[in-house]
Parts: sequence; structure tokens; C-alpha cells
Amino acid sequence: MFLRSVKSSASQSSSHAWKRKIVKLTGFGVLASVLTVAQLHIVLAASLDEVKSRGYIAVATEDDFKPFEFVENGTPTGFDTELLGLVKKKMSIDIKQDIMPWPGILPGVTTGKYEAAVTAVLVTTERKGTFDFTTPVAESTTYFATKKGSSVKSVDDLVGKVVGAQTGSAMLGDLKALDSDLKKKHGGNGIKEIVEYQSYPEAYQDVGNGRLDAVANTQINLNSLIQTRPDMFVLGAKVGSPVYIAWALKKGNTGVLQLLNGALLDIRKSGAMYQLQKKWFGATFESMPQSVN
Repeated sequence: MFLRSVKSSASQSSSHAWKRKIVKLTGFGVLASVLTVAQLHIVLAASLDEVKSRGYIAVATEDDFKPFEFVENGTPTGFDTELLGLVKKKMSIDIKQDIMPWPGILPGVTTGKYEAAVTAVLVTTERKGTFDFTTPVAESTTYFATKKGSSVKSVDDLVGKVVGAQTGSAMLGDLKALDSDLKKKHGGNGIKEIVEYQSYPEAYQDVGNGRLDAVANTQINLNSLIQTRPDMFVLGAKVGSPVYIAWALKKGNTGVLQLLNGALLDIRKSGAMYQLQKKWFGATFESMPQSVN
């Protein structure tokens, strides 16, 4: 459930206060510019030997991306949260987890602040240039959802409409690719405007109040939304092709990757991963490949 890529906080214009204008982080240079030399050693990637010496693996998890990971009544929960709990039981080394908004997670991995992003990261060709991925934990396809009663039923109905997605996400990439296809098909006419959001709850709210005609997200996440609010939202059509979801590590951090993979593959072999998929997604993905790298 990338999935999303490097991004930062949103700002708003006076004429369109509801629109999220996100300034994307461009990588290590941005972070380094605000860190002293003495601080930089803290965020350099840790090898497996360094992790063992330190005594823990540092990971980051999103705080509001149902059903993968979210905080409910002050307690972290969701598919990835429970899966990480199973991984911890199989590890001889501690795992320290920070729970935070999505925009800081992947930049934290690329700079080495965290060894892994334990969140719903969609595996894309572009992301493979920056990250290595664990064995997949789920399968996903991008769809769009609309407000109940909307006339938007098919992807062609999105021509001339305003559609939202999370900034830096693979779903946003799928939406932009669809827009390009629609313009080719409809004589230059495509989606009227693609609005980027820092988090999906904001986008869902804007679908509900009519500021958006549709929102693009994974089918898993939209199913969860619709199960929660069947009176408000309905599932539309498929926007992208099936992709896999995995945890992301900085490219080349092979030792830590193998350590996490060993635990995840054991959990998958035992069937416990599929039990969690059934619990949180209502479906299992037993045909997933063992590797997506």
C-alpha cells in the first residue's frame, strides 16, 4: 500500500486554501544543509554489523494510512503494525519504531536516519533506483473512489474533473499516467486538475464536501474507506496495473535487508502473513513472488 516518494509539507494559496501545494525534498543535500557536521553521523546508514553493535534496527511507520498502519485511541494498529510485531518476535535484535506522517518516512530512509520504512510502499521501477525492498507483504492496484451518487463511473468520466491523490505516491503517478492517456484518447482533454494532499483523510474529506470529484488510492485502502463509510463513498474503476507492496530500505543495505527478509519469509511460510492479510484486507495474496528487487 509507492506508493509514495519523497515529499515535504504542504502550503496553501489564498484563492485555493483547500489545495495542497507540496514542496518535494530532493534528497540528502536538503537535509545536510540544515545539519551540522557533528549531527551527520546520526543519519548515516548503518550496516548490519553497525546495527548489531548498536543493538537495534531503526524503522519508521506511517501514522494515518488505514488499514496498513494508523493510530486508534492512542494505540498504533493496522496490518504493518501487527506484522512488525511478528517480525520482532523472530529477531535477535531490537527494533525501534518511530510513528510519523508519510512525508518524512522515505527521506528518512534515503538519508540513513532509518534502516527501513515499515509502511505500505508500492514497488515501482523508479523507486528501485533508490531503494531495496523486502519480500512483498501485499498486492495492490490503484482505483478511484467517488462520493455516492456521483456520475463518475469509468476512467473516461474523469475527463474535466478534479481528482486528488497523496503527494509523492505511486497512486499519484498512476493518476498522472491516466491523465496522459486520456488526453491522447480525447483530443487533448484530460483530468481538469490533479490535487496533491499530504494525507488521504484530507482528500477523502474533500470528496465528501464536493471539492474533489474523485480520489485515487489503492483498492485495499479504498475498500477500507468504503467499509467505514458506505453511506458516503463508492468504488470507481481501476486506474493502474497490479503492483506489490513491500518495506523499503536504502539501496545497498543488504545485511539488514536479509535479516528482515528471513523473518518475513518465515512468517509467510507459516501462513501468519496470510492470516493478517485476510484480517485487514479481506483477501490473501499467496501468489506473490518472494522477491521484487
